[in-house]
Amino acid sequence: MKVLNALLLSRRPALAFVLVGLFWGCFAAYIPDLKIRLNVSDATFGLLLLCNALGLLSSMWLAPKIDNILGNRGLQIGTALFAATLFLPGFASGAFTFGLSMAIVGAASGLVDVLMNARVSELEQVHKRPLMNGNHGMFSLGYAAAAVVSGFAREAHVEPGVAFLIVGSLILGLSSCLEMKIYKSPIAKPGSFSYPTGPIVLCGLIVLVAFMTEATVETWSAIHIERTLMGRATEGALGPAMLGITMALGRFFGQSISETFSETKVIICATCVAATGAVIAALAPTPVLAYIGFGTLGLGVSVIGPLGLALVGKYVPDHLRTETISRVTVLGFAGFFLAPTMMGLISEVQGLRVAFLCAALFSLLSIPLTLLLSRFSKVRVSLSKV
Repeated sequence: MKVLNALLLSRRPALAFVLVGLFWGCFAAYIPDLKIRLNVSDATFGLLLLCNALGLLSSMWLAPKIDNILGNRGLQIGTALFAATLFLPGFASGAFTFGLSMAIVGAASGLVDVLMNARVSELEQVHKRPLMNGNHGMFSLGYAAAAVVSGFAREAHVEPGVAFLIVGSLILGLSSCLEMKIYKSPIAKPGSFSYPTGPIVLCGLIVLVAFMTEATVETWSAIHIERTLMGRATEGALGPAMLGITMALGRFFGQSISETFSETKVIICATCVAATGAVIAALAPTPVLAYIGFGTLGLGVSVIGPLGLALVGKYVPDHLRTETISRVTVLGFAGFFLAPTMMGLISEVQGLRVAFLCAALFSLLSIPLTLLLSRFSKVRVSLSKV
């Protein structure tokens, strides 16, 4: 009931999370087909996916200004623009056009990511309760559903461009429901607060590690199952689908956990679970065991990113919330595009099994970062009492 109530309170941004998840789930399922069409190596494909970061980072820095200009219709217009770009990667025939199209999609996706996370953070302050995990769970739900359906579409020989065009049309139609009131407080007086650089950097790095871990499965799980474990297209699509399903479950369950236990304890436990899942997936001899690994990873990593975004909202005055979430999102979402490149380079040299083992080791960085943030918080509280 807590989850349903949280989603009811934040129903408009929750719908935006679903819509964004629909495209990225479809995209993840079609990655093997896109790579074959481009006829490039693992390393080159990873670098092409990095082009997404160029557009994403630029739009995220501009998102606070765009948010102020568009006002209550910002999320609605941003989602419509995102939908209008989605056909581009599917019809790209060469490496250059694919890279350019991914940069455009990244720019639109980055804008929507900042706006919908900012709206949830505002609602958290208004209703005085955590809402972030439930909303990110809706992204995972949309992602999983789209990945499963896209697997069957691939088996039916539906081309990527056609699939992306259908998803984009659906998102465009539903974007009309996303106009919502923005809750903003008066600007604080000069000197009444200090700019929260420390929390922004630490929360951003925690989200970065979480999203890099998540992105390794999103981008390379289908290829790992189809190439390393000799699975079919539908079996390959179940890799990212399993991630999406377990991440949705983890985030909905995490909605209740985050109201009971401290963020520090939750993130540390979740990191250990995610690392274990990555190891299982790396060493799996069959697709079924790989699914177990990807599912375990999804359960663990599911709550880390949302908690990192929610934490920074607690450190800032209301009128800076969109700006600071934008900064954290810039750092965090870079993980979605650094990870494919890193995995591609490692896979080119050592194979995908070693690449997933490296992802497991990297995911453990969330633990010292969280402990450092916790210490920073205690020092901050102590100073405020002096």
